[in-house]
Amino acid sequence: QVQLVESGGGLVQAGGSLRLSCVASGRTFSRYAMGWFRQAPGKEREFVARITWSGASSYYADSVKGRFTISRDNAKNTVYLQMNSLKPEDTAIYYCVVDPSSTGTYDYWGQGTQVTVSS
Repeated sequence: QVQLVESGGGLVQAGGSLRLSCVASGRTFSRYAMGWFRQAPGKEREFVARITWSGASSYYADSVKGRFTISRDNAKNTVYLQMNSLKPEDTAIYYCVVDPSSTGTYDYWGQGTQVTVSS
C-alpha cells in the first residue's frame, strides 16, 4: 500500500522558516515526479511546487516563487519543501503528492501537515 507521511509543519511568525518533509513508502518513487499542494481555510486546494523524478527541474506557484524551494532525496524516498519568508497567507494544510505518470495527475496524496503563520 502506498503511503505518504508529511512532517515539519507548525506555528511560526511571519518572516520565519519551516522545512516540510514527506517520506514515501510502499513503492519506489525515485522515478516519479512529486510535489506539494496546500489548502487554506475556506479556499480550494492549490498547487505549490513540483519536482521531476531526477530533481533536475522544479516548478512553483507564483505566490511562493523565490521563497520556497522543493528538493528530493531519492535514496530516502523523501521530498522536502523549504519555506522561507513565510507570510500569514501561507497558512494552510500542506499535502505531499506523487505523479506516477508525469502527466500532472497526482494519484497519491498524504494526509497533510498544518502550517500556521502568525502576523
